[in-house]
Amino acid sequence: MLTIGTIQFDVPFVQAALSGYSDLPMRRLARRYGAPFALNEVVLDKTVTRKGRKRHRILSVPEDDHPVGGQLMGADPEGFAPAAAAMAEAGYDVIDINFGCPVKKVLGRCRGGFLLSEPKTALSIIRSVYDTVGKDRPVTVKMRRGMDDSLESRKHFFTILDGAFDIGVSAITIHGRTVQQRYVGPSQWAFLKEVKQHVGDRTILGSGDLFSAEACVRMIRETGVDGVTIARGCIGNPWIFQECRAIWSGQPLPDPPSITEQARAISWHFEKSLLTHGDQLAPRIMRKFGIKYSEHHPLGLQVRKSFIMVKSIDDFRTVISQWYDPNRDWPPVLRRDGHGDLVAAGATA
Repeated sequence: MLTIGTIQFDVPFVQAALSGYSDLPMRRLARRYGAPFALNEVVLDKTVTRKGRKRHRILSVPEDDHPVGGQLMGADPEGFAPAAAAMAEAGYDVIDINFGCPVKKVLGRCRGGFLLSEPKTALSIIRSVYDTVGKDRPVTVKMRRGMDDSLESRKHFFTILDGAFDIGVSAITIHGRTVQQRYVGPSQWAFLKEVKQHVGDRTILGSGDLFSAEACVRMIRETGVDGVTIARGCIGNPWIFQECRAIWSGQPLPDPPSITEQARAISWHFEKSLLTHGDQLAPRIMRKFGIKYSEHHPLGLQVRKSFIMVKSIDDFRTVISQWYDPNRDWPPVLRRDGHGDLVAAGATA
């Protein structure tokens, strides 16, 4: 059982905050397939406090979106406090602070992963958020293992890590790559093991290279982390959560999602996206999801091309009817193996 502050989860597999992806429909879908906890996509502190449609959408937390984490990013400790208060009042169960984003634009504005090079500012931000909402709900932090592989970066990492727990945060997620690496090269799981041994019984979640249920379970067993946050590995792959549950409970790995099941999930996701984003925006948003869903299809390259061309509701539904017809004789469907590689397996529909 995974515990974050006062909240307990029956399995230690979490849907990560995914910029541009983990909106309400994706979080609902993740829960539908077994995720016990999901985080909203990262938002700027200024966006939360500035009036507008984005603010209204961010601060609308329906009853079926719990437990949910709200992830904040910014550069100024003073800006975090009102944003955290607004998210807490809106109903977010956990407030998460992003010190891990490696995007150049973000780093250039002294946000995200940049703050790993500024321990004093990072800890001031954590203190600001904790003092504002920490008595009412868990505060958590997302980090990478440093800006780079220098000794100075390592020192900054542990200064922030230890300082955050001393302030009172309930859990810290560690991505096993540096900010400089972005997504190039392997995630250093050995570092996760070192961190977990360093903090003892405090809660650490691991992240990085989690593209299959086997990898998720293996990270926990090899490193000793208390749980994992699944990021890119769950985009267009909500089935990873039910697969994690099966392996964790000692059951066989389920068959990969059939063509029929893929159609069911994608169609459900699309209809929820229409309700959330409207007829004009939803097809464009779902186009990028469709590209990821296509990786499970035995004719993935052709399906991907079809999703890329989507511009309207009718376009999207045409792709579903053409490429996810359960009455056609499809080749075997695809799944990711323990190394994250796509392989053919199981029945077709």
